[in-house]
Amino acid sequence: MSESDIRIRPARANRLCASLLVAGAFAVAGCGSSSQGGEHHPDYAQALAGAPPPLAQLYARGNRLLPGGVNAYERRIAGLSGYPVVVNVWASWCGPCRFEFPDFQRVAAEYGKRVAFLGINSQDSDDAARTFLSEAPVPYPSYTDPDETIAESIGAGRGLPDTAFYDRRGRLTRLKQGPYRSRAELQADVETYALGGDRAPESG
Repeated sequence: MSESDIRIRPARANRLCASLLVAGAFAVAGCGSSSQGGEHHPDYAQALAGAPPPLAQLYARGNRLLPGGVNAYERRIAGLSGYPVVVNVWASWCGPCRFEFPDFQRVAAEYGKRVAFLGINSQDSDDAARTFLSEAPVPYPSYTDPDETIAESIGAGRGLPDTAFYDRRGRLTRLKQGPYRSRAELQADVETYALGGDRAPESG
């Protein structure tokens, strides 16, 4: 299936397909296993069961690194039209990225049926990124970005981590530079910039 290949099915089949896609993805991820910080990540299959088909198809590729660069990333954002999107820019070597990862694990599980979550793995090697993801799995995929091309296309990349928020029309509404200090802070931004309606782009 291509990055932009989203097939529409009858409503009942959609719900069944969505549940199977999410469950299958996270059976492999080892739901409930320990993260790198010693904490347990959420049961993603349970938390995201019944997600709408476009989101279920996204999460079926959870915890994977996706190739394709800017073009593939932009096609993905366009294909998620109708849903707000939260994108975390991270690297395995980045201490602040590791610090906030448990918050993204939990917030993605909490909001993932209403909001699409993505990652951009920037300035990193695939081997190092995969090792980190095996320790701290997330329910969403990340696009590989070793040369910062994707990050720079959204105004990020001057330091990690960064988090971008898109509205339901695929418009960038906020670029948060630097780490989240708490899960509550991340939840507040998801509520405001992903679920809070249309607004002008902000950064900081």
